[in-house]
Amino acid sequence: MNIECIKEKLSYAISKAERITGKNITLPILSCILLEAHDSVLTIKATNLDLGIEITLPVKVIKPGKVAVSGAVLYNFILNITNDKNITLEVVNDNLKVSTKHNCSTIKTFPTDDFPNIPKVSKEKTFTFNVPGLIKGFKSVMYSSSVSTIRPVLSSIFLSSEEEGVVFVATDSFRLSEKKIGVKKHKEFNQILIPFKNTGEIIRTLEDIKEDVEVCLNENQIAFSYNDLYITSRVIDGVFPDYKQIIPKDTKTEVVVLKQDLISSLRISNIFSDKFSQVTFHIHPKEKIFEITTKNMDVGENINNIDAVIKGEELSISFNYKYIIDCFQSIDSDSVSLSFSDTNKPMIVRGVGDKSFLYLVMPMNK
Repeated sequence: MNIECIKEKLSYAISKAERITGKNITLPILSCILLEAHDSVLTIKATNLDLGIEITLPVKVIKPGKVAVSGAVLYNFILNITNDKNITLEVVNDNLKVSTKHNCSTIKTFPTDDFPNIPKVSKEKTFTFNVPGLIKGFKSVMYSSSVSTIRPVLSSIFLSSEEEGVVFVATDSFRLSEKKIGVKKHKEFNQILIPFKNTGEIIRTLEDIKEDVEVCLNENQIAFSYNDLYITSRVIDGVFPDYKQIIPKDTKTEVVVLKQDLISSLRISNIFSDKFSQVTFHIHPKEKIFEITTKNMDVGENINNIDAVIKGEELSISFNYKYIIDCFQSIDSDSVSLSFSDTNKPMIVRGVGDKSFLYLVMPMNK
């Protein structure tokens, strides 16, 4: 293989691919990037077996061929080339010679036959998704996924189709986030479970795109493609919990408060919370009092009164501070509503005037 290309374009593509490479001691080939050159095109591939990526870019192909090299070594070398616009990649004596006007390096290669195939998802189930909307859907719920992989369905992002769009859901059984994103002309599909750890890389790979990507689905993979970029993720084989059953059907107490007031009060309260990060809401509709209290024998205690519009019944209920504070990043409204049905049932948090997002938090056991 022998090619010449523009350093800036190569650096951009390698930076995307290098993030997907695996850190597997027993399979060193997963730490590699595969470079394939033919017909004036360079195809860059990387995979960690959970995710796979392919990026193509136009280059001058002097001699076609392919080579596998360490993604980290190649990326860091190219990243630190500052004075040269063009770069040459050539296989010499089974090593990759990378040269510019001012620099020349030789990088050890790996057997290309060991590089895994990246799955190609058929286009039988295909629709387009606006990338900013896709990313917003992921970001609105991903923090609610379980960090433990003991139950794979809980360490994933659940996607399902509705008449007017796609619903994103995540839960770790203590809290749950649901975000509805409008998608035009999408095909109905059954549930999709994308591993939580994959969504961060999907976001970073697509975040520069402001238009639509093509989404293809099958039983084992979901793929996103845009022009010369293709990324595919394994999907989890499992059944997501029927979460709608645990959403309370009635509301006995409701509090509407400015989002920033609630965030500030919760952060102050957390200073005085115990090792379980417990905060207690005291709601007194007749007195129009919404009070948050925390107590720690080693630190002290705090009582915080917040201006709020309150209706319904009197209530005292405790939560883990950490499970509440996360959701505000997903709420664009200035005001939020907190809905309660009982002391042993979850609280529902919504942005006022926003029906696209719902957050559910289980109370702490007394």
